[in-house]
Amino acid sequence: MSEDLFRLLRLKTAPIGMKLFESVEDMEAVPRIRRPSAVHTADQIVGQAARLGFTVGITAADLVGPQCGAVLGLAPQDAEWRAGKAFAGVWFATEADAAAHQQAMHCVPFGRYRAMAVSPLAAGRLADPDICLVYANPAQMILLINGLQWAGYRKLEWGAVGESACADSWGRALATGEPSLALPCFPERRYGGVPDDELLMALKPAQLARAIEGLEQLARNGLRYPIPPYGVQADVRAGMAVSYGSKS
Repeated sequence: MSEDLFRLLRLKTAPIGMKLFESVEDMEAVPRIRRPSAVHTADQIVGQAARLGFTVGITAADLVGPQCGAVLGLAPQDAEWRAGKAFAGVWFATEADAAAHQQAMHCVPFGRYRAMAVSPLAAGRLADPDICLVYANPAQMILLINGLQWAGYRKLEWGAVGESACADSWGRALATGEPSLALPCFPERRYGGVPDDELLMALKPAQLARAIEGLEQLARNGLRYPIPPYGVQADVRAGMAVSYGSKS
């Protein structure tokens, strides 16, 4: 799938897999797993896989504070977490606003999982990942979405919690099983190394495979990346006729 995505979309960032584990021992059994020697955000751990090609495993103890761990279900979403008081005056005007933000986030329920690992899909080290993460620019991303909608069409809808946008992507995909698009937030870009032009899609491996099948079909129809500009003042009929023929 990684080879297909690079061929069809010319991605510059490696697609990765993420998997939750019920025991630390199972996570540590992943081939060539790395364990952090410092305290990180989950964004940094994801960035090490996507930007550096590492296979990395963590527990809640490896993460700074409870915010990242709560999204992954590794830390409790207790009353203190739900209050979100640390965010008041930083990201939100009042404590009520901060609490509303916490309530809006998608999180994996706490209690079942004890560890998480990420790894590039192409490495083949993470058997049966729960979700795949694809970083892409907006033009690449809309084609990926078009591929996902090629067969069995349905409207896809997402939201934006703002800060802690990982809850919009991998948190939502893990918690609901739905494909989840996110605008990476300030910490994801500052600590996770996400470039200015990249969006993030999290989805199940089977959903990604279906999207790739759709991309192949779109490419056969001449709908592929990069999207060549046609010209804002050109007569559009010749261009439209390539796709639609007499229907244009």
